[in-house]
Amino acid sequence: MAILIALTMSLAQAPQAFSADLVPPGNRHAKQPQIPGASTRRTQATNSTFDAKYERIRDLIADDARLRGKIVSVSKLYEIDPIHIVGALVGEHTYNVDAYDRLQTYYVKAISYAGERFQFEHDGESVVEFVERPEFETCKALSGSAKLWGCREEVWEEKFRGRKVAGKSFPDDRFGAVFFQPFYAGQTFGLGQLNPLTALTHTDRVNKVSRLKKLDAGNASEVYKAIMEPDSTLAYMAASIVDSIENYRDIAGFDISENPGLTATLYNIGSSARRAEMLAAENKGRKSRGQKPKLPSENYYGWLVNTHEEELRAIIGR
Repeated sequence: MAILIALTMSLAQAPQAFSADLVPPGNRHAKQPQIPGASTRRTQATNSTFDAKYERIRDLIADDARLRGKIVSVSKLYEIDPIHIVGALVGEHTYNVDAYDRLQTYYVKAISYAGERFQFEHDGESVVEFVERPEFETCKALSGSAKLWGCREEVWEEKFRGRKVAGKSFPDDRFGAVFFQPFYAGQTFGLGQLNPLTALTHTDRVNKVSRLKKLDAGNASEVYKAIMEPDSTLAYMAASIVDSIENYRDIAGFDISENPGLTATLYNIGSSARRAEMLAAENKGRKSRGQKPKLPSENYYGWLVNTHEEELRAIIGR
């Protein structure tokens, strides 16, 4: 844990000495990696198919010039190719939820949560109180929402997940699932299907680039408004994608900016900094053995995006 935090702080203080190797477009896997059973069951429960769900989100983007314009505008603001946002949208609505027919429906859903009074908590302890525990003391030295919440996630994994601390037992589950899903498990919302923790993690970047108000874990309603309202959710999607690109460049030495399947994969599985660190460590070992470095690879979700990249780029260009 101390090593991880030291690495995080060193990354914030100094640029990496090595240059990033470009990961070419396309899939590393010849066949689509296995799709999780939970995704299959969700799709079957709605009497749908992955192909039908893909076509629905593809058509929503293709038929809505307003949405495409928003995607292009926010991509330009965050200096990324719009294919990355489109890829994340396609992956989420193909494998996690079904897309609504109209963008306006997402605005209506966002309004329906306005005024809801709730907080992020677990077993009567709010997350604001929880992160004041002494185990999180080291995180306080970190500046920026991404590093701060990233550190807190690592402390959760190392010190609390599946453990009993100070007489209290904690679930063997992700930090975001335990403290940031006040309505029901597996909860993500809005066009971008964002988890509240993801929005909190990237609030500093979104505040700086998009000039949106910073989010506070103590104001859960404002966090949900941000992730459910299409205009702001696109900004948080872009910030998350930029963070993944930067982490793989600065930590693992790979430029993934031309491979939307990889950014979509990281959007799906999260923890891009930790995964970049693991890849960097693996490639350090491979180099010591005289082996070629291992390239980042896509999961089932990113594989779909890369497979349809040409079609999706054509839609963006309409």
